[in-house]
Amino acid sequence: MQTRLNTWYENRRRPYAGFILIFVVLKVSLNLLAISRFGFQRDELLHLALADHMGWGYKDVPPFIALLAKISTVVFGNSIFAARIFPTICSGFIIWLTGLITVEFGGKKFAIALACLALIFSPAFAASGYLFEPVVFDQLWWVLAVWLLIKYINTSSAKYLYILGAVVGIGLLTKYTMAFFTGALIIALIISKQRKLLLSWHIIIAASIALLIFLPNLIWQFQYHLPVITHMKTLQQQQLQLIKPSDFILQQLVDNGVALFAWLTGFMFLLFSPGLQRFRFLAFAFILIFAFYVVMNGKNYYLFGAYPMLFAAGGYGIESWLKTRAYALQAVVIALFTLPNLLIFPIALPVLPLDQTIAFFKARQKQFPFFNFVAVWDDQKIHPITQNYGDMLGWDELTAKVAKVWQSLTPDQQKHTQLYADNYGEAGAINHFGKQYNLPAVICLNSNFALWAPDNLDGQYIIYVDEQGGKNVEKLQLNLESYRKTDSVENPLSVEKGTAIFLLVHPKPALNEQYQKALAVQRSK
Repeated sequence: MQTRLNTWYENRRRPYAGFILIFVVLKVSLNLLAISRFGFQRDELLHLALADHMGWGYKDVPPFIALLAKISTVVFGNSIFAARIFPTICSGFIIWLTGLITVEFGGKKFAIALACLALIFSPAFAASGYLFEPVVFDQLWWVLAVWLLIKYINTSSAKYLYILGAVVGIGLLTKYTMAFFTGALIIALIISKQRKLLLSWHIIIAASIALLIFLPNLIWQFQYHLPVITHMKTLQQQQLQLIKPSDFILQQLVDNGVALFAWLTGFMFLLFSPGLQRFRFLAFAFILIFAFYVVMNGKNYYLFGAYPMLFAAGGYGIESWLKTRAYALQAVVIALFTLPNLLIFPIALPVLPLDQTIAFFKARQKQFPFFNFVAVWDDQKIHPITQNYGDMLGWDELTAKVAKVWQSLTPDQQKHTQLYADNYGEAGAINHFGKQYNLPAVICLNSNFALWAPDNLDGQYIIYVDEQGGKNVEKLQLNLESYRKTDSVENPLSVEKGTAIFLLVHPKPALNEQYQKALAVQRSK
C-alpha cells in the first residue's frame, strides 16, 4: 500500500519541473537586465572587502558571505556583474523552490504560475534578490528548509531531515536570523499535530549536523567575546529602537505590493484549510516569527524568507477556489496579483538606465504624491531616487579623487602616508577601486574594518575621507600641523554627496593616542 502511495506521489509531481523552470528563467532574466546598473551598493563593498580577510567570523555577519566573495572574485573577477552572479543564481533557486513547494501542497500549473509570478514581481523580492548581500542567501536557506520539511512529511524519507540539518548549519553561517526561524519552526511543530517529527532520532542527527557545521563560527564568537551580542545591542540602540511595531506591521503589508493578497490567502489556507492541515505548523511558525520581530523592532526584510511558503499556499488555495480550467479567467486572476506591481517595479529593481529611472520616479511622484515616501532618505528629504539607489553612486568618483591626492605626493611622501575613511562604504570603495590605482590599504574603525585596522595611525601624511564634509576634521585640527581640503564627492544623486577629502600633514602624537583609544573600544566589542 505504501509503495503504491509513493508511486502516486511521485507521478503527481514529476511533470511540473519544466513548467517551473519557465519562471526561474524569467526571474534570472530580470536580474540580468538590472545586474550592472548604477554601481556597487554600500553594503556590497563591505562584503567584498571580507574576501581579503578570510576568517570564521566578523563583527556583524557570519563567514559565508566572505567565502562567496572570495569565490566570486577569483572565478568571475571584480566587476559589478561578477559580484551579482551568485545572488542572481540564488534568486532563481528561490523561485524554483517556491514552485516545488506549491506542487508539494498539491498545486498544479495555475497555482505554480500564480505563486511564482507573484513572488517575481513582488517589490520586496525584486529589491532584495540581486545585490551581493547575505539577505538573499538567508532567504534561500529559509525556503529550502521549508521544502525539506514538507518533503519529509510527504515521504517520511530521513534523508530530507539530514539535508535540513546541513541547511540550518549553513544558514547560521550566512545570517543569524536562521536561528530565529529554526526556533519558530520547532515551537510550531511542538504545538501542531506534527510534533511526533521531533521525537525521531533522525532529528537528533540533523541537529548534530547543523551544530557541527556552525561550530567554527560559534568558537570564533567566544574567542572574540561574542561580538554578535554587541552588534545586536548596537543595532537595537541605534536603528531598531527607531522602528515602531506599527511601522513593521505596515511594511509587511505594503512590501509585496498587490501580491499581499496572494500570501494572505496562503496564510489563511495554511491555518484553516483541511487540504493543508498537515502543514499547519508553517502558519504557526509564521505567526511566531512575525510576533518575534514585532517585539524586537525588526527590520522589514528580516521576515522576507518566510513569504515564499505563503505564496505557494496562496497559489494552491486560489486554484482550489476557482476549480476551473478557463484559461482566460486564470490569466485575469494572475494579472490582478502581478501587473499592478509593474507600476513600481523599476523602483525596486533597476531595470532601466539611470536617466530613465529618474524620469520614472518623477512621473510616479507627480501622478501619486503619496508615493513620495519611497524617495525619502535618512535626512528626511525627498530625493530623485531611493536611498538604496543613492548608495550605489559616487564610489568610483570618491576613490578617483583619493587616488589623485595620493599621486600628487612624492614617492618618499607616499611611503609615510596612510589612508583613513570614516565609514565602511567609503573604506569598501577605496579597498575595491583603489587596487587599480595601487593605493595602500585603507584604515577604518567602522564595522568589520576595525578587525584588521593597524595598531597605529602614525603616518606623516594622512589622506582622510570625512563623511561630514569637513566637520569631523575640524575636531582634529589641534592635533595637526596643517591640513587642506583637496576635493569632495559631487554626484548630486549619491548619498555620499559632500563627503570631503583632506590631506592631513604631520599629525601630532595626540592624534595617534586618540586613534588607539577608539581602536581599543572597537576591539573590546
